[in-house]
Amino acid sequence: MFKHILIPTDGSDLSNLAIAQGVKFAKEIHAKITGVTVTMPFHFFALEATMVSDSVDRYAEDSKVMAARHLKVLKDAADKADVECALVHCVSEHPYAEIVKTAQDAGCDVIFMASHGRRGIQALVMGGETHKVLTHTKIPVVVFR
Repeated sequence: MFKHILIPTDGSDLSNLAIAQGVKFAKEIHAKITGVTVTMPFHFFALEATMVSDSVDRYAEDSKVMAARHLKVLKDAADKADVECALVHCVSEHPYAEIVKTAQDAGCDVIFMASHGRRGIQALVMGGETHKVLTHTKIPVVVFR
């Protein structure tokens, strides 16, 4: 059925649970995995103190370290399950667009990703990357909750 699974990660606990289930799914169906994480580009102005960095270069380095940490969870799980795994780190204002693009570029035939479970007004106001992926791709999406 599916031969190549894209698993996006943002490093959250739910994302890590989706990684575990996605790797298990890949192992069961003998599929390979591409993992992707997307970081935001440097902003000179930020709404939160955690988004401010002392320089563009420092922010880029910190982003690479954070991305590597997120992707290592996926790589370690895939290695343990003996599942082929490639890793991609993208920088973009729009994570959903990079997820869709990476799936297309890598030739993935399914995207396996977490839903952060927002409901009601919060979901309406905040949207969500999973929802945006669902509405912007023709590739099947398995949503883990």
